[in-house]
This record gives sequence, C-alpha cells and structure tokens, in this order.
Amino acid sequence: MSSVFHPLLGGALIGVAVTLMLLFNGRVTGISGILASSLGRPRPSEWWRWSFLLGLLAGGAVMFSLRPELFANQSGRAPALVLIAGLLVGYGTNMAGGCTSGHGVCGISRLSVRSIIATLIFMAGGFAAVQVARYLLGGAA
Repeated sequence: MSSVFHPLLGGALIGVAVTLMLLFNGRVTGISGILASSLGRPRPSEWWRWSFLLGLLAGGAVMFSLRPELFANQSGRAPALVLIAGLLVGYGTNMAGGCTSGHGVCGISRLSVRSIIATLIFMAGGFAAVQVARYLLGGAA
C-alpha cells in the first residue's frame, strides 16, 4: 500500500465518525470534553460518553493486538517524559476549552471562529515548541 493510503483512510474514517456523532447524537466529538464530562456523577442520559470512551480503548486494544509495533515509543525519550508530555497536553486541552479533535476537526468543519483561532494557536505553539527543543537539544528534536 502506498504511504498516502493509510492517512487518507484514517482521515476519512475520522470524518465519518464525527459526522455520525453529530447526526445521530447531536454532539461534537471532542474527546477531552467527552472525557471531562464522563468524570462527574454518572447519569443515565450520559451512557453514550462511557460507550464512546470504551470504544476508543477497545479500538486501541484491537490495534495493539494486531500491530503492537505501532505503539512503540520511537521518540527516544524516557517513558516518564512521554507520560509527563501527555499530562501537559491534557492540561492544555483544559485551558483551551477543547482538544485538537474538537477544535481542529469538528470546530473548523462547522466554521467556528473560536475553533479556527484555537487550532491556529495549537499549531503555532507546536511549531514554536519544536524549534525551541531543536535549539536547546542541538537539532536532536
């Protein structure tokens, strides 16, 4: 398979998934919002949040069983550092009022000015972080 096929297929599947969520559930597929809302007191009307999150975990487990090499830490960083980075990303999504899946995929597709601005800031912050890391680590980032 060409190196272009998998990303295109993944992007199309994400697009279909968020469209189905909006059509059938009337909800935006913002992972951080779904997770944050599920951490409160469970309500019967919110069962879909837990189903969604369990589906994400189940999908990851299936992929891990089929292709464990895709889950290898290829960053060259210590697992503790990767964990800290993940926690910082989680903190950042809370500060930004959503994550890239909510703002970047769902918000931009709905032409949300707030999401467009948030996504531009996410991207600029990511670009800046890479440049700073490259400078501090001497091109190793």
